[in-house]
This record gives sequence, C-alpha cells and structure tokens, in this order.
Amino acid sequence: MTRPKTQSDEQVLQIAYRLMHAEGPEALTFDRLARACGLSASTLVQRFKNKPLLKQRTLLYAWDGLDRKTEEAAGSVPRTPAGAIELLVALSSGYGDIESYAEGLLVLREDLRDPILRARGANWKAALNKVLADCFADVRGVPKDIGLLMASHWQGSLLWWSFDPDDMDLTTYVEHSLKRFVAAIAMASARIP
Repeated sequence: MTRPKTQSDEQVLQIAYRLMHAEGPEALTFDRLARACGLSASTLVQRFKNKPLLKQRTLLYAWDGLDRKTEEAAGSVPRTPAGAIELLVALSSGYGDIESYAEGLLVLREDLRDPILRARGANWKAALNKVLADCFADVRGVPKDIGLLMASHWQGSLLWWSFDPDDMDLTTYVEHSLKRFVAAIAMASARIP
C-alpha cells in the first residue's frame, strides 16, 4: 500500500487523539502514529518535533473540539435550568462505554500534568460555568456560583456512574442526577424569603 503524500496536521492530530484515547497516552509514539496515519515517522518528527510536543498538540486539538462542542450545545439550548441539563447531557454523550471513559481519565491525567493544557481546562471551566449560570439567571435565590456547583455535580455524576455502569447508560444516569440537583436547588431557592 502506498503511503499518502500529505495529511493536514488536523487529520494527523485526530488520528493521534483516537490512538491516545483508545490505548492510553503512552501508546502515542511516532512509530505507532506513523502506522495509524500512513505518514513516515520522520515526517511526523519534522512536524511535531518530539513526543511531549506531539502529545501537547494532540490534547490542544482535543480541547479545541470540546470548546466547539460546548459552544454548539450552548447555542442550541434555552437559557433555563432545563436547558442547563440538556447542555450537560449533550456534553456527556461522547464518553462511550466504561472502558472508553476509563481511558479518558488517563488522558485527563496528561492535561493535569501540563500547565498549558491545565490553562485550557480552566478556560473551559469558566466558559461552561458562565453558560450554566446564565441558565439560572431568572431563578430567584440560587447561589451566586450555581454554574460551578452544577458543573461539579455533573462531573461527580460521571464518576459515580463509572462505578456501576451496567445499572443504566451514562446519559440517562447524568440526566436523572442533574434533574435531582435542579429540583433540590429549586426547593432550596423557594424557601428563601
């Protein structure tokens, strides 16, 4: 089989991310990526210089995708508590099964180790929290940091699901959990004079 002469960096990074997510961050080597994308390892080294930069560029590519997915989902939901639930359920849809979710946690470890990737995560957190808070703008008596509280509950529900994934699918679990959260917030807000 002939090797392709060119592939864009984006195409290569997409393949690199799939490899990293499927087989763990340590599986991302120039040799394995070369076999997966059809370019030579030397071509990949010329483009990405070294393994740490390849890994970082791959994860920045993934953050770009998450930013786009978040913006698209945020643009399609109403600015209501139900819209906040819909947004987070939509963001939960890409995790796959328990094995895929577990591999994703290994990838997250790499984000936490790199200050540039951590900064991307902090920026995403701020943007997501603002959208979620906007969904509660018309609800009287909610905590000032409702966006962060809801995002934290969402992340917790993803983790709790992972301990018993056979009970129900992830998005159903997340949706039920977030509905209970919003109901508790509404009940507490109604008690404020």
